[in-house]
Amino acid sequence: MLRGKQSWWFEKRPVIIGEATVVGPDEGDGPLAADFDLVHPELDMQQKSWEKAERLLLEQASEFAIQNAGIERDQLQFFVGGDLMNQIISNSFAARSLGVPYIGVFGACSTSMESLALASLFVNSGSATHVLAGTCSHNCTAEKQFRYPTEYGSQKPPTAQYTVTGSGAAVVAAEGDGPVVECATIGKVIDLGITDPFNMGAAMAPAAVDTIQAHFNDTGRSPRDYDLIVTGDLAGVGHPIAKELLMKNGVPMNETVFGDCGLMVYDVQKQKVQAGGSGCGCSAVVTYGHLLKRIKKGELNRILVVATGALLSPLSFQQGESIPCIAHAVAISAGGSKHI
Repeated sequence: MLRGKQSWWFEKRPVIIGEATVVGPDEGDGPLAADFDLVHPELDMQQKSWEKAERLLLEQASEFAIQNAGIERDQLQFFVGGDLMNQIISNSFAARSLGVPYIGVFGACSTSMESLALASLFVNSGSATHVLAGTCSHNCTAEKQFRYPTEYGSQKPPTAQYTVTGSGAAVVAAEGDGPVVECATIGKVIDLGITDPFNMGAAMAPAAVDTIQAHFNDTGRSPRDYDLIVTGDLAGVGHPIAKELLMKNGVPMNETVFGDCGLMVYDVQKQKVQAGGSGCGCSAVVTYGHLLKRIKKGELNRILVVATGALLSPLSFQQGESIPCIAHAVAISAGGSKHI
């Protein structure tokens, strides 16, 4: 199953039999609004804290994903998930409500594909038949923890990104109907010394490039084998940097459509989202809410989602540390596709 140095090839073709997304009002005002299962009209979602609102997002997305999969909750063997909060409390508390054996992971904004890769690994190895993968983020919890509380009203530079309020969850199964998880490439931690927490796009771009190149080297594939390749949340600053680095390294990204979830989830020209979207929910809601629907409609046959994450914390920033970053890539195709 190991392909090359850092990729997993899933011979048994795990299937995403059900997925769901729940988002906040800003995402509901964006171009992908029609693809989400539920849009909350208010950021607080009638909860007593931002953190409880974020937890609610994941609980709802998980329940919808299970319903859409057509299974009962007790058919799940494991739940794999994580988020941006200290001690990944949104997922831990949601797991308490779900009552499913839980494996908590942390990959910052790359968690969506990290959890999907692990869920697929469990199913492919025969360790489970149904695994839930999920993640979430909330704009106000992220601002409160990593920057300044929203109520403070601090101004941000143009390089800053806007954390997505949303959650995406998917049920991966050993058999059934739905998009197939073909393979995954697990990224390495890359740190080029950037220390500005308001410029995470530039910090994460080299990690995305490293994982994309590793994926092609390990699998023998090239950009032309994908109808679409998307990074997680490099947004308006990091995505052009990734394009330039890939071009300099001789990777022919012009052979495919190369996009970014942080630029897709919002209308960056009309919405006040600085450089674009970020957060654990960014690639999760775009992938599970929009891209999988395009696969099911036959508009896309095979995609590569390269979720990116900045592995900093408030403590590491205060101690003057640079920002280590990572990216995990997962290849997803229509159910009738064959391996190449």
